[in-house]
Amino acid sequence: MEGPLRPRLVNCGDFQFGVVATETIENALLHLAQQNEQAVKEAAGRTGSFRETRIVEFVFLLSEQWCLEKSVSYQAVEILERFMLKQAEDICRQATLQLRGKDTELQSWRALKEQLVNKFILRLVSCVQLASKLSFHYKIVSNITVLNFLQALGYVHTKEELLESELDILKSLNFQINLPTPLAYVEMLLEVLGYNGCLVPATQLHATCLTLLDLVYLLHEPIYESLLRASIENSTPSQLQGEKFISVKEDFMLLAVGIIAASAFIQNHECWSQVIGHLQSITGIASESIAEFSYTILTHSVGANTPGPQQPVPHKAARALRTAAAASSNT
Repeated sequence: MEGPLRPRLVNCGDFQFGVVATETIENALLHLAQQNEQAVKEAAGRTGSFRETRIVEFVFLLSEQWCLEKSVSYQAVEILERFMLKQAEDICRQATLQLRGKDTELQSWRALKEQLVNKFILRLVSCVQLASKLSFHYKIVSNITVLNFLQALGYVHTKEELLESELDILKSLNFQINLPTPLAYVEMLLEVLGYNGCLVPATQLHATCLTLLDLVYLLHEPIYESLLRASIENSTPSQLQGEKFISVKEDFMLLAVGIIAASAFIQNHECWSQVIGHLQSITGIASESIAEFSYTILTHSVGANTPGPQQPVPHKAARALRTAAAASSNT
């Protein structure tokens, strides 16, 4: 961390900044950085396939209906993503083996695929319920609540089937469901920014970061497609370039600094360069990368129609950000 650390208490609803010992913050930040590095290395070709807009929106709305905190909704999306990818990989592996055998065995693979599709809503709801249990200090979704919700949608399940669904998810993921989310990185970096004397209050940044993080989850593909085109300076990326870009989609530290920088520009664009400088010093991520990501996020948040690669950005703030980004890169 840069400069002397000065304790500062900031209250953001139920979330507080400036109350944790600096040594604890440093250890936690290092741990998150190591986790992020490992996740980026392990990024596979199909990673992110189940962060589709309709799925994310379903999880967000369900979490809101059940009065769950924001961290639960992000956690649920990540659990569902990992579980569905694992199931898809298992089906593909089994299908390959069965295709090498008798034709009659192919029916078993098709039945397994159909079962996965038919149980998708149940799995999604189970992921939300499991995520709520990780946030036990806040609120846990009861089995009765889940069963009533499923019944209202026309899905009739028993309490035993609900428990079996949770257990299937836990076993599939080797009980490793306490997955890091981008929100954890955002809040940790905000904590460090507060100690390092950031001019924009952590309270204001935190609230805006939550809104922008929702946006990135809901517009995951178009935002990262725009970022890919910007990074290669080409409006038509090749398949190979897209595959290499997968690791960027799993870089939660990069996402966190982009979210915070975009939030800082919204809150106080005059302090934007200072915030980017702090984030660069803390994470080692180039200021140009932070500026480009924050610009991409803002261009997707300022209008109903996201501009294409050849279209002008329909907002003065976004144009100002491009100018500020260029100025920052030259300093």
